[in-house]
Amino acid sequence: MKDKKRKRSPWRLFFRVLKPYWGHLILAALFVLLAAICVYLAPFVTSFTLDYVIRGVDPHIPAPIFRLVQQLGGREYFMEHLVLCGAAYLLFTVLNGIFTYLRRRSTAFAAEGMAKTLRDALYGHINAVPYDYHKHVSTGDLVQRCTSDVETVRKFLSVQMMDILRTLVMFFTALIILLQIHVPMALISMVTLPFLAGCSFVYFRHVQRYFREADEAEGDLSAMLQENLTGMRIVRAFGQERAEFEKFTRLNATTRDKYVRLNRLLGYYWGFSDAVGYSQIGISLAAGVYFCAKGTMTLGLVTLFATYTGMLTWPVRQLGRILADMGKASISLERLSEIMDAEPEKEPGKALTVDMTGDICFDHVCFGYNAPDEVLKDISFTVHPGETVAILGSTGSGKSSLVQLLQRLYTCTRGRITIGGVDINDIDHTCLRRNIGIVLQEPFLYSRTIKENIRIVNPEATDAEVEAAARLAAVHDVICGFEKGYDTIVGERGVTLSGGQLQRVAIARTLMQKAPILIFDDSMSAVDTETDAKIRDALYGMKRDGILFIISHRITTLCEADKILVLENGRLTDMGTHEELLGRPGLYRHIAEIQDALPKGGDKA
Repeated sequence: MKDKKRKRSPWRLFFRVLKPYWGHLILAALFVLLAAICVYLAPFVTSFTLDYVIRGVDPHIPAPIFRLVQQLGGREYFMEHLVLCGAAYLLFTVLNGIFTYLRRRSTAFAAEGMAKTLRDALYGHINAVPYDYHKHVSTGDLVQRCTSDVETVRKFLSVQMMDILRTLVMFFTALIILLQIHVPMALISMVTLPFLAGCSFVYFRHVQRYFREADEAEGDLSAMLQENLTGMRIVRAFGQERAEFEKFTRLNATTRDKYVRLNRLLGYYWGFSDAVGYSQIGISLAAGVYFCAKGTMTLGLVTLFATYTGMLTWPVRQLGRILADMGKASISLERLSEIMDAEPEKEPGKALTVDMTGDICFDHVCFGYNAPDEVLKDISFTVHPGETVAILGSTGSGKSSLVQLLQRLYTCTRGRITIGGVDINDIDHTCLRRNIGIVLQEPFLYSRTIKENIRIVNPEATDAEVEAAARLAAVHDVICGFEKGYDTIVGERGVTLSGGQLQRVAIARTLMQKAPILIFDDSMSAVDTETDAKIRDALYGMKRDGILFIISHRITTLCEADKILVLENGRLTDMGTHEELLGRPGLYRHIAEIQDALPKGGDKA
């Protein structure tokens, strides 16, 4: 997934999920401007108090405000009511705090809403991509992208996006005001800014690369952790705890080193920019004292310049952090866009909703995962309603691929498959899969109760229906033997159940689907022959007009089928009933002899 070609800017995804929340961002921008006004007015109050009220020097304030001061009684009035200056300073400070709170509240609402929308979009898209997509991606890496990378984007919106506007407003407002008051002093106050801006861009270029490496290392660590936690029984069974621990510690150390390098760069930048910023304030104060001694500046203006120099320096200093966080967000958006850019599964035909109880016909079907290699070659057969079809073949002969084509998890490269005369490519895939129930050899159970796992395909099912499905799957008595019965919590992936119990619960779940077409993909391999027979007897005893596919290597499981298909190297080499296949040489009779399915000394003709 890392090497996938990126066709569009990742920021398109950002602005698409942000669209519903622009109103909150506009409000936040308004509060940024109001807070900036309060920030700039407070130093003017200090300068006005020092120069005009205390020393009697004409203040550097706008003419309309000065006329208002004169109407209130001028300097004498403020000398008598000096507390008003302190109250004005306090008011602007409090208003700044209120507007800052409102700004953060608006951006927080937009950021959390955007993050939810983004997570919903990612999860929905992951569910919509083709089946084959999930065979080529790491679950741990997907989890890391959908959590850590989404969080990086959320933080950028909640903190940095409005800081970009605030930085621009603070910088240019301070610059314009200072140039209007004292040009030489204003230029001195900006002497280190070009150098600081250059350092910010250098920092941005490096931190972007370092963050990508650290983020990918964290993804590898998450993938390895996820695999080992889900496969812990295998690790313990083969005594590989030490080897897996060492592998984990190596990946963990790599991730640590990547983040240490990233944080070291962060420390260098902040330490250096702090030194430059404070040096600039010191230079401005020294120049202010010089101009004040020469009589070209007042003490109030020196204080004003010292304050505004910080307002010039800190935005430029913040530029590095903003660019760095923007770079981090860009990388996270690239990684998320790689998921969103994966083509969703599309309907190749008319997306019809049809009756699924007709004949199933494979007409010269060919299929290959990677052209030109073909897994299935020229497969043709027909199954009628009410029939049971068994499939036998060695590992890799194409048995599972055959039934996956029926569910259209993959599409045949040549030929066609029809159900009731309708090409499955013309059937809506949701309709198709809801009417085809499948039980895999290694089924997946959720970490929920047994009852919840069985009824997951039909949440409205009654307890009686759940028990009926469990009885058909020959697992009801086993479940009742548990202390909490059907309310027993199944561990992740069903680890608290044995292999046979796991398969039978999965069979019960599929039977709850009440699909007209059922597929058992070697799903009774962990079940003993007696239980296997009970399950088959129950299935055959069901009054149904549907079609049953059974894939197995066990002759006793296959022998009662109406039709048995024998696959060898992707080709259908033989087809018939149990007796017909035993009556002619071939793979089926060979396996039957190995399993001692034929009576000793019996007819081998």
